[in-house]
Amino acid sequence: MQEIAAAGFQPPAYRVVSETISGSVPAMRRPEFARLVDRLEPGDILVVSKLDRLGRDAIDVTETVAALSQIPVRVHCLALGGTDLTSSSGQLTMNVLSAVAQFERDLLRERTSAGLAAAKAKGKRLGRPKVLTEDNESEARAALARGETVSGIAKRFNVSRATIGRLRDS
Repeated sequence: MQEIAAAGFQPPAYRVVSETISGSVPAMRRPEFARLVDRLEPGDILVVSKLDRLGRDAIDVTETVAALSQIPVRVHCLALGGTDLTSSSGQLTMNVLSAVAQFERDLLRERTSAGLAAAKAKGKRLGRPKVLTEDNESEARAALARGETVSGIAKRFNVSRATIGRLRDS
């Protein structure tokens, strides 16, 4: 709220929306944001602190801004110097930033894939470390063969029943 006031906007308290929700949820499916959009009227100005408050990714942000511009509502992003994202220059800025962000995500994905491939080539085992040692696995298999219960074996080795079940089924 202080950030918005420092930028020269003085919205009444009942018009300020703040919510804590996973970033994986599209903007229009966030309960408080959707409620805010329902209350917006033509000519209103929506002020957000950062571009990511308008969506989970570049496509979501673009769709959200497009939907708001249809009302028509102006969208100001403080992190971009108060740029109105519904204006021509705001659209250009948003598209450039979205393209750069997408490029960075793609680079990260490529580097991660290359790192995993290099680790596999070196014979490194990927994934979560094993809970049971080879000796413990052998002992657990022998206990299964003797007819001991999965629950009992799991308790003895302090592991989940699913871990012993996987041993049994492999």
